[in-house]
Amino acid sequence: MTSSYEAAVTPFETILDFLRFGISQANSHHLYYGHGTDNALDDITALILGGLHLPFDSDYRLLSARVTAEEKRLLTQLLEKRIHERVPVPYLTNVALFCGLTFYVDERVLIPRSPIAELINQHFSPWIDPDRVERVLDLCTGSGCIAIACSYAFPDAQIDAVDISPDALDVAEMNRARHGLHEDEVCLIESDCFAGVPEDARYQIIVSNPPYVGDDEMDSLPDEYRHEPDMALRTGHNGLAIVEKILAVAHNYLTDDGILVVEVGNSEDALVEAYPDLPFTWLEFEHGGHGVFLLTCEQLKAHHGATSRR
Repeated sequence: MTSSYEAAVTPFETILDFLRFGISQANSHHLYYGHGTDNALDDITALILGGLHLPFDSDYRLLSARVTAEEKRLLTQLLEKRIHERVPVPYLTNVALFCGLTFYVDERVLIPRSPIAELINQHFSPWIDPDRVERVLDLCTGSGCIAIACSYAFPDAQIDAVDISPDALDVAEMNRARHGLHEDEVCLIESDCFAGVPEDARYQIIVSNPPYVGDDEMDSLPDEYRHEPDMALRTGHNGLAIVEKILAVAHNYLTDDGILVVEVGNSEDALVEAYPDLPFTWLEFEHGGHGVFLLTCEQLKAHHGATSRR
């Protein structure tokens, strides 16, 4: 199939030519930015430089470098996919950043973008004593980005990373190897939430960015999200099906001083309505993001104790 950009890029010689053209096309086609960038300049720069295996902060003088005929064909294809097919940049470059770390991603996993990164960088302080963290559980790990970032934050801790999708765990395994981590550091578990987690395991931190998008919200998402695995985004009960599973038993897997941290995004209001007696702490983020709650083991046990007495 002939590229619709083939004629337009014929006179192009340099990286800068492709950058200028790509940014103009992105602006004129009103792309959605929510997968690591928030504007056309950064998005197309990540696409072009990533496609050429150049770092995002490359010396500006490289932009005047000429591209080869093969590179020209590649960049034209990448622009076609980003502009006309609305494929997010990380799927085109197979690179995503999270907590300042680089991860491999493809369409088997969600693109990392959770504000939980800010909590990891802060070692979940002041909610937990970082020096006492011995074990962390990451539910719905996807690419493994949260689990692996936690391994950097807590190098002496054992991190268990759970996902129901074998395909996602294949990607997580690639990222575990990429970061030189072993199974006794980051253990990957195929499981539907807690089903495959050892019953005697106790964690100081249980963290999760589960599917939390209900059908109505899913139908309203920009086209870029259609390229992400549906099962990593969509869930039933108005976006609450997975978080309900987590809330039902998380207290059984936490240490007495442990915390549960879960992202629910726009399902925040529905969750509060469904659990009016749970004292959620809704976390605020310096770098943006919302819909992340924290509950202590004590709060969860008190809730379940009160519920069982009714």
